[in-house]
Amino acid sequence: MGWFPRRPEVHLLPAILSLALLFAILYFVDVNGGGGALVLVPGKNQSAGTTRKLFGIVGERMGVESCSKDDVVVYQGATAPLPNGIPTYTVQVLNVCSTGCAVADIHVSCGWFSSARLINPRVFRRLGYDDCLVNDGAVLRPGQSLSFQYANTLSLPALRLLRLLALDHISCMRFLLLPL
Repeated sequence: MGWFPRRPEVHLLPAILSLALLFAILYFVDVNGGGGALVLVPGKNQSAGTTRKLFGIVGERMGVESCSKDDVVVYQGATAPLPNGIPTYTVQVLNVCSTGCAVADIHVSCGWFSSARLINPRVFRRLGYDDCLVNDGAVLRPGQSLSFQYANTLSLPALRLLRLLALDHISCMRFLLLPL
């Protein structure tokens, strides 16, 4: 047994793989100094003085035709009821755009949506009949999601309501991501 090297502990393996992935990403990422666009440059040496402005990606406004209602999906699932027995549900709104587009000003068709549980109005609020605003109208970047919980005594209409949410209006932004 002493002749063979020990296997690394199993709980260390995810940490080692995460560090390897981080170093691989840092090896390939460089930021174009002037424009703020994220540029991937394979094999370019990095100096210690390089400033990484990964959040300085500049978006360009695009017309509504550059993205579609399919770029945003809404998932809903039942969660534990409130102590008084009112059914609760968790809703997740996700930007699934695969081409780097961000969506903003997301309005959904929601009827007379109401909740017995308080929902942060910056996350989801009803503006009027059949008009609810998601994320306070702010940008939902590619891959970004937000979630909230609501409670409604009439579980079936509430479930149908959010399953049938249709995006009425979205604004799009596309981010410059240059390929390798």
